Amino acid sequence: MVQNDELIRIIDLLNTTYEGEEAWHGPSLVEVLSGVSPEMAGHRLTPNTHSIAELVFHMTSWRIFCVKKMQGDKDFDITTPEKNFGSFQTIDDFEWEALQMELSLSQEELINELDKRDDDEFLEDIVPGRDYTYYDMLHGVINHDTYHSGQISLIKKGLKFKGLDDDHMRDEYGSGYGDDFDNY
Repeated sequence: MVQNDELIRIIDLLNTTYEGEEAWHGPSLVEVLSGVSPEMAGHRLTPNTHSIAELVFHMTSWRIFCVKKMQGDKDFDITTPEKNFGSFQTIDDFEWEALQMELSLSQEELINELDKRDDDEFLEDIVPGRDYTYYDMLHGVINHDTYHSGQISLIKKGLKFKGLDDDHMRDEYGSGYGDDFDNY
């Protein structure tokens, strides 16, 4: 019998963090991105912060990184800001939809690459061109998604406060009425 208990847990965590309805940390990445308009996606809260679109591009880039490394590509890397966060002047409907689709496809590709593995042994192997294991890399991308989901939630809330959403009703503390992110 082949052991793959840890691999199954990693796949479950990747899926739960990405689109699970019961993620322990709060809304999944898909839930956080729901209701984000192209205008919101391309807007920066301050000049020295990333936009939601840049963060989505960033998370997609690192999923692709994981896939390439699991395919044995030691030379693949994310070495420039354009490869890491993209470069967006404005975001239209088509571009925002494409960014979300690329994120979804990169998630699917990552899970498919993991599904090719028969056991947990590869998790202790060193990632080509790096000095850490596949176990560390995969848990890193889970933590990375959780971190950036929280960041996007805060950006989304700040943009709503600035009036970049359809609901301009605010309570006395500046929160949008019915904003379910206040629960987390």
